[in-house]
Amino acid sequence: MIRVGIIGCGKIAQVRHIPEYLDNKNAKLIGLFDRTAERSKELADKYNVIQYKDYHDMLNDDNIDAVSICLANNMHAKVTIEALEKGKHVLCEKPMATNLEDCMIMAKTAKENNKKLLIGHNQRLTKAHIYAKKLIADDIIGDCLSFRTTFGHTGPETWSINPGLNVWFFNKDIASMGVLADLGIHKTDLINYLLDDEIIETTAILSTLDKKYETGDPILVEDNAICIYKTKKGAIGTMTASWTYYGAEDNSTVIYGTKGIMRIYDDEKYAIKILLRNGEKIDFDLERIQTNDNQTKSGVIDEFIDCLEKNTDSVLSVEHILPSMKAIFASINSYISGTTVKIE
Repeated sequence: MIRVGIIGCGKIAQVRHIPEYLDNKNAKLIGLFDRTAERSKELADKYNVIQYKDYHDMLNDDNIDAVSICLANNMHAKVTIEALEKGKHVLCEKPMATNLEDCMIMAKTAKENNKKLLIGHNQRLTKAHIYAKKLIADDIIGDCLSFRTTFGHTGPETWSINPGLNVWFFNKDIASMGVLADLGIHKTDLINYLLDDEIIETTAILSTLDKKYETGDPILVEDNAICIYKTKKGAIGTMTASWTYYGAEDNSTVIYGTKGIMRIYDDEKYAIKILLRNGEKIDFDLERIQTNDNQTKSGVIDEFIDCLEKNTDSVLSVEHILPSMKAIFASINSYISGTTVKIE
């Protein structure tokens, strides 16, 4: 039995971490912390768990084996490092951190303390993505030549625990990055995962096209990001992330191979559609991907608990996620410099 605590009780904790821990027979939710004490007290009373007045009290509690870090972006590294140094396993929400140096320190601290550090990249765990990865590895569409992957919706204004035009996602001091860190990191990481490859070069454009604060001033983080990526194996493609898709959410990926094309979450009926070079069509009806308006079980908590119970590696382990974070920060550098950036 893995005894867990949750640090940060905002929307992601309430719709995913808390219910998914409670649903896992090998996990026991011990307590909660939130800087808004009234929020954590209400939830602690509701679920009959401990309300910690300070997250350090949770980290010092020997009855806690592992913690979820569900804080705003600028607190991920600090609290994760403290938790690992206190001997706790950690599941940290994405983005891992707000700069690459902190990401590297987090990974180093986990290794030095012999603790698990997983990052909540739930797109690695969807049925269609897992099956698509297998099909690609089995050479069904041949070698990947190019790709396009997209994640766009209407924005985080209604998603946050404190919704509105001044949502923390738009606060540069807290979020650091905009849609690139919120949605773009998912699809950047997905390309590495699906292709069993690594992005080594990026040319990026980041822009604030429409989002505004209550004052009417443009937000200080990007609401749209487009990156042109090149992978180690030679594939090229685009990653688009947007908070200004004012209609249906788009969470699709298309892989163009030497033997055919694979479309993932790009059709209302079939999760995967394959059109081979010889004209053969193969469709897979697996599931619908979750959206902001239709939250389903992410699988992240089950993956975390299973990893700890069995002491095994995970597709969410920090070493698998670091290459994606390198691509994100390289993309920011590409935009700032106006040049193509190679990733060391």
